[in-house]
Amino acid sequence: MAKAKTLADLGDTDLLETLADRKEELFNLRFQFATGQLENSARMKQVKKEIARVHTELRAREIAAADAAAEEAG
Repeated sequence: MAKAKTLADLGDTDLLETLADRKEELFNLRFQFATGQLENSARMKQVKKEIARVHTELRAREIAAADAAAEEAG
């Protein structure tokens, strides 16, 4: 599981790669759930939270970049 502390240490490309991996995992879990093959349904909730953490980190970086650009411009 990706913790917030380790997400802050990752680069932008690594974050996007992690996001893509988690989305693919969630897709697979949903598929398993629909076909009745999923053994650990709690994993879906964990993956959703991990996706949200990555989105939060990406948004924080986006805001920080916009603030830096605004300070530089004005």
